[in-house]
Formats: sequence, C-alpha cells, structure tokens
Amino acid sequence: MPSGTLRRIALVLAIACAVAVAACGGGLFPQQYEYEEELYLQLDGSATAYINASVAALVALRGADLNVDPRSRPDREKLRTLFSASGVRMSTPTFSRRDGRRFVHLRFDVPDIRQLPRIAPFAWSTYRFERKGDVFTYVQVVGKAAGKPVSGVGWDGGEMVSFKMHLPSRIPYNNSPRPVQRGNILQWEQPLSDRMAGVPLDMEAQLEPQSILYSTLLLFAGTIVAAALTFVVVIWWVVRRGRDEEAPSST
Repeated sequence: MPSGTLRRIALVLAIACAVAVAACGGGLFPQQYEYEEELYLQLDGSATAYINASVAALVALRGADLNVDPRSRPDREKLRTLFSASGVRMSTPTFSRRDGRRFVHLRFDVPDIRQLPRIAPFAWSTYRFERKGDVFTYVQVVGKAAGKPVSGVGWDGGEMVSFKMHLPSRIPYNNSPRPVQRGNILQWEQPLSDRMAGVPLDMEAQLEPQSILYSTLLLFAGTIVAAALTFVVVIWWVVRRGRDEEAPSST
C-alpha cells in the first residue's frame, strides 16, 4: 500500500481513537485525584467500594498511622487493621506511585451499603438507601475529616478529592454538579483543602427499580458494531482515494 495512503489511515484511526476516548467520558487527560472513593451499588443494597488514595491523604483525611515518606513501603498490616470490620470483605491492599507519593488501592464488598461506616475510614459518611414509592433514594453525607497535619509531601494546593457512584438503573434525579456519565455514573468533587477543613458534601440520587444492565450491554454492542462499520467505510474511502490519486492519467 502506498505510503501516502498509510499515513491517511493512521491519521484517521488516531482521530477516531481520540474521539472514542473523549466520548467515554474520560477525556484524553482525565483528572487524577489525591483521594477517591468509588462505589458500585446494587438494587438489593449490596455494594463494592474502592478507595484509591495517597498515603498522605489517608493520614490527613482519615488519621491513618502511616509513614508518608515515599521511600517507605506502606504497612499492609496497619492498613488491614484500619480498614477491617465484621461482615466486610477486604481485598489485599496494592500500591502505586504518582507525583513522588505512594498511593494505596483497596476494595471492599459489603452486603448492605449502610454497613460501610463499620469500616473506620468510611465512618465520616452517613448512608441512607431506601425505596420511596416508585424509586429508590440514596443519600450520603460526608462529614468532618481527621484534619491531621501533613507536610513535605509535594502538595501544591490544586489536589482534588472525588466521590464516584456506579448505579444499576436509570437516574431520574441527582444533585451532582456534573453531568451523568455513560448513563448511570455520578461524581462529586471537592478540593482537598475543603475536605481537610471538613466542608460537608451532600450526595443524593434517585434510582428506578429496574436494572439497565441488559439495555446498556445492547447499546454498547450496537455502538461497537457501528464504530467498526465506520472504520471499514473510512478506510475503504481513504484507500480508494489514494488509488485514484496515484493512478496515471490518460492522455
């Protein structure tokens, strides 16, 4: 295939990939958070929760007894002690590095979302999940942080905190300041400085009682098929144009 045609195909594919990433809600350069709680809630009240946070944020916000020195590997036993609770299943903590700081990644499975405050770091929130008429109502209020002073960790004042929810059905109402992502994902953000100061954060959503899992899978499959057909058509057009341009003209 001529080099000019290959360059056109590569350009088209790069643009298409960029559009696809942006359409999924992540953008090309998604926001990174110093502390993030991510919650997957089911209609029966069971939930899977994730915490992704820097060690420094766990110390400052939740009062964890951890060494913030990035040269020191986080103590798994201290983390297990801090996050352990009866009736809660916790995965083995994993770690990463970013911006010169250590980050901790944890997963929890609970049979009832209202049991999350049994885990000490989740106790800054109150949770309510109940059916009211034709909808389920979810309310979470995040209260005061530990406010433990932390210094020398490279914070520049622009750090953010995130609370994200993946809900199992359509959302007729929510008070998130951000648009609903991919049909059933809500997110609330706060500057780390506000969270450390204990500025309250109120989250509320109403859920329809019917799961959208199957309709979402069908929609996703349809989108993939449509995208694949678009790629085929665009590549065919580019190849055809390249051949036309390079074909010798008749005299």
